[in-house]
Amino acid sequence: MTGRLHGVVAMDGPSGTGKSTVSRRLAAACGAAYLDTGAMYRALTLAVLRTGLDGAAPDAGSVAVAAADDLESVTDPSAPAILLAGEDVEAEIRGPEVTAAVSAVSAVPEVRTALVQRQRDLIAKAVASHGGIVVEGRDIGSVVVPDAPLKVYLTASEEIRAARRASQDRKAGRGGDTAAVLAAVRRRDRLDSTRKTSPSHAAADALVLDTDELSVDDVLAELLRLVRDRGLVT
Repeated sequence: MTGRLHGVVAMDGPSGTGKSTVSRRLAAACGAAYLDTGAMYRALTLAVLRTGLDGAAPDAGSVAVAAADDLESVTDPSAPAILLAGEDVEAEIRGPEVTAAVSAVSAVPEVRTALVQRQRDLIAKAVASHGGIVVEGRDIGSVVVPDAPLKVYLTASEEIRAARRASQDRKAGRGGDTAAVLAAVRRRDRLDSTRKTSPSHAAADALVLDTDELSVDDVLAELLRLVRDRGLVT
């Protein structure tokens, strides 16, 4: 461990930038908690789909908000998990059905309000118990924790991100056609960046880090340098 993190590191950016991997590794290296907010939206989307509704159905938002009461996030970076009514749904929420529907569900204002408050509560609890937390998502620095002492926005080209995501899907046994994944990446980017409530974008004071030519180890090294330079580890 390189030192214990104090405070919040907000990690934002689209899928395929390596955000989840480096966020978990940063949290583990700094003895901090870890929260994947995207998994929370995916779990509520799964709850909607299990009722037989489409993600864009008029009642999807109310179903998702009701399901939020059954949601539990495990913030241990060595074994993060998302539970829905006590069931570990981590594997299921990464499937193509949830991926295709999550933007529609997460765009519902009532859903975002419910989860942002839940996320803030989890962050406060983690800071109180662990001293620090690494939080990843698409609106962490801009909405969830706008006063975070370190905000990082990871980015990469669409093609690089699609190739990474396709590789992850193949390793997980979920297919992995790069052309199809690229189309899905472009669709998700468009939906997330144009939604009316909390559109995905880099906070004005976020440090933007392009990961096109960087390995996971390279990105982690840069993040560790940043937390040290900001005086966030002791």
